[in-house]
Amino acid sequence: MKFFVDTADTKAIRELNELGMVDGVTTNPSLIAKSGRDIREVTKEICEMIPGPVSAETVALDAEGMVAEGRELAKIADNIAIKVPLTWDGLKACKVLSGEGRMVNVTLCFSANQALLAAKAGATFISPFIGRLDDINLDGMQLIADIRQIYDNYGFQTQILAASIRSANHMSEAAKIGADVATAPPNVIKAMASHPLTDKGLEGFLKDWAATGQKIL
Repeated sequence: MKFFVDTADTKAIRELNELGMVDGVTTNPSLIAKSGRDIREVTKEICEMIPGPVSAETVALDAEGMVAEGRELAKIADNIAIKVPLTWDGLKACKVLSGEGRMVNVTLCFSANQALLAAKAGATFISPFIGRLDDINLDGMQLIADIRQIYDNYGFQTQILAASIRSANHMSEAAKIGADVATAPPNVIKAMASHPLTDKGLEGFLKDWAATGQKIL
């Protein structure tokens, strides 16, 4: 499963990228606002750092506006994936932009029907929001499983990009189900390395080593 980092924090992206943990980046208007930087400036910096897809989101609500904004965002770098919402106008924009050979990430997906429409419209990525479904007592992982089944049934090439990831468990569950990509905040990716038994074992090893009075260096 590919790891995308869901942030516009270039320092955090760089740290994870140096460990080989970054296959792409996703941003959205909220993350750009949080960065406090100009969208073109920060997106360009990320694209230069990461060779994989970098999602930059449109903010227009009509198809014509999304297409125009998408084309403008695509000028930033060749690895831009234009992000559009899963609305009827978003699907129209997806069809146009994907028809021009551009990567398109259709976001805010909450149903298998929506995902099927996005694939038919030529989406490169579909972004089902796991955490937000869990928040309203629906099963976000079941949505991933449903989309996986539908796409496999018909050979759709649209990649399932599990989004709204809230925990390390979300990452492993998405991987087991067969999501092509998971996008998560840097802290969630780092949390995947943590386990209380690892900490406990390390504590015991260090205690026993101290008792030997030895040094390696």
